[in-house]
Amino acid sequence: MNMKVNIAGVELKNPVMTASGTFGSGAEYSELVDLNKLGAVVTKGVANVPWPGNPTPRVAEVYGGMLNAIGLQNPGMEVFCRRDLPFLKQFDTKIIVNVCGHAPEEYLEVVERLAAEEVDLLEINISCPNVNAGFLAFGQDPKHVEALTAEIKKKAKQPVIMKLTPNVTDIAEIARAAEAGGADAVSLINTLTGMKIDVKKRCFALANKTGGMSGPAVKPVAVRMVYQTAQAVKIPVIGMGGIAAAEDALEFILAGATAVSVGTANFYNPAATVEIIEGIRRYMEENRVEDIRELIGAVR
Repeated sequence: MNMKVNIAGVELKNPVMTASGTFGSGAEYSELVDLNKLGAVVTKGVANVPWPGNPTPRVAEVYGGMLNAIGLQNPGMEVFCRRDLPFLKQFDTKIIVNVCGHAPEEYLEVVERLAAEEVDLLEINISCPNVNAGFLAFGQDPKHVEALTAEIKKKAKQPVIMKLTPNVTDIAEIARAAEAGGADAVSLINTLTGMKIDVKKRCFALANKTGGMSGPAVKPVAVRMVYQTAQAVKIPVIGMGGIAAAEDALEFILAGATAVSVGTANFYNPAATVEIIEGIRRYMEENRVEDIRELIGAVR
């Protein structure tokens, strides 16, 4: 039985990876999860310089999920390359580095720095709703998406995944723009923009006022967008959004995702990724599916 999938020439032992921002860079979870079992580890966002993130409170629980406004706090690319990458290289899993920035030149600086490192894929975050620098405009405007993708592709030594925002009118249009710019794959969805108000204190639950909503409540939206995107582009699609069990992951795969990322579930069940891998394997055995590629996009 074959669970291997291929993304832009990079072979993953199975289609399950972590979602950026929910797994650190692996070290935090390594005592609880065997990273060797994962298809890939996707790191927290890496910027050209350290980012302090947003003021607290930055996380709030909501019905069916959570809101976060972390603001992509990270130690910057030099600390990442010196400390986090060597740790990840110990494991038999693919390494996908999530790259963030406020402007094209910041993305490009990180992409150029990572060209010399043993990294398998780059995931370019053009879709975080929690950075106040006109940041989201990159991901919401097809022309910006195509132009930025093309610039990054000129500098990147690794295949490039563009991470798409759901906060748009037509996700297929954005996906096609990324493909036109030369993207090797796309991943979606990033969080939906949400808000929570504390009625007792009569104030916003998050210091940032708005935050990115994730968790089970967003899954139907995510599945629909992954399906639309898979129909619109020829490059691989990585699906995410509310995946907590194997059945959730299989929905995305049947909708057209080549691989899936598990995010919010890691916070309350650190073993979620491994359980999902085992669940997909059981599903394939029970349904006599010899190759997982038989399931990718099987729903038309």
